[in-house]
Amino acid sequence: MLNETLGTVLIANRGEIARRIIRTVQRLGLRAVAVHSEADADLPFVTEADEAVLLGPANPAQSYLDVDKVLEAARATGAKAIHPGYGFLAENAAFARAVVKAGLIWIGPAPEAIERMGDKINARNLMERAGVPVAAGTREPVTDLEQARARAEEIGYPVMVKTAGGGGGIGMSVAHDPEGLTKAFEQAARAAARFASGDVLDGPAVLLERYIERARHVEVQILGLPDGTVLALGERDCSVQRRHQKVVEESPSPGVTPELRERMLAAAVKAGEAVGYLGAGTVECLVDADKQDFVFLEMNTRLQVEHPVTELVTGLDLVELQLRVAAGENPEVRPEVEGHAIEFRVYAEDPKRFFPGPGAITVWEEPSGDGVRVDSGYAAGTTVTPFYDPLMAKLCVYGQSRAEALELGRKAVDAFRVEGPKNNLPFCAELLGNAEFVSGEYDTGLVGRMRAT
Repeated sequence: MLNETLGTVLIANRGEIARRIIRTVQRLGLRAVAVHSEADADLPFVTEADEAVLLGPANPAQSYLDVDKVLEAARATGAKAIHPGYGFLAENAAFARAVVKAGLIWIGPAPEAIERMGDKINARNLMERAGVPVAAGTREPVTDLEQARARAEEIGYPVMVKTAGGGGGIGMSVAHDPEGLTKAFEQAARAAARFASGDVLDGPAVLLERYIERARHVEVQILGLPDGTVLALGERDCSVQRRHQKVVEESPSPGVTPELRERMLAAAVKAGEAVGYLGAGTVECLVDADKQDFVFLEMNTRLQVEHPVTELVTGLDLVELQLRVAAGENPEVRPEVEGHAIEFRVYAEDPKRFFPGPGAITVWEEPSGDGVRVDSGYAAGTTVTPFYDPLMAKLCVYGQSRAEALELGRKAVDAFRVEGPKNNLPFCAELLGNAEFVSGEYDTGLVGRMRAT
């Protein structure tokens, strides 16, 4: 049935995630079509696909983000379905609608679900009505500084200021007082204008929420089935962040008690049911590490970068589940978490200040062995260009315990050799020697404290 329904799948993405999706598509006996820019022509995902189509120049607007070109590539190659990966067009409701209108299968949630969860204020209000805990904050967009000051006084400092749309930590900052609020609001407003989350003539849409001083970022993996069932497939800790962007993730979260974990899983199921979710998605939460309580943060209507840690502790293939759900199947899934997994994002960036450092790769030697998984987008002889996210690979390790996973992580990081572009492997090694991280008693401020010393 899967082959008859999907047949050929076009992956509307690049790099490591395109390569990872291709692997599952081909394992299931389906054809994989890659699309690529001129800058990516020599990357592994292009040659490993059954067929590859050049979209255009390096500029994403002329290649990966050009909806017409992507749909034309699907028509030209006989693709029946499109998998968007993450980033680029993955959470673009208009693209999802265009795929469906073209008579193709969209491997993702309904466009309406993408829209409802794409606006953080609307999503927050919907979750509150569904009985999912939310932080004290604004229920309507804040469009000018005076409004922001009034709302901040009502909520109480410190407050987190962020855009109502967009993601990746862009435009987010914390205000501890009215003076800090002015700077934070201006930063978020500029980001909001870029995201076009509001009409800039009427003022950009900004969201204010009560800031949790010692917070952990924990997310629940959900899967919505065609029969309406929503499953929670465990949770992941994503608290190791720089500039509000994740760099290391692990599952299970070492800072969550069994009782809190069960409450979070139940809330995530409620969230999925409230939006009629279909396919793989993630309900992100902020956990108060001191109070052992949580609030809803946002919902990602796509596959996550850190999905491999969930696959390692559950034995599931989330991409396969996405494909089967998109084909109308109701796969039997009994989510059971066993062992411990950690993912290290390997970026082409300075390991101290975390600025991108693209360049030609002269040496690329990946670690291997039991409990080691590397999802990579590059190889020796290829080049990390400045046009896209500098993520080169995801180094994942799995052990029966967290201690075992940490030790395996140290050996794997040490064995991973990348020469040419700057890379953050030295930071990963530094983290694995950090007492706070090793203890498991860390929070989202960990990297900031590491760099302040």
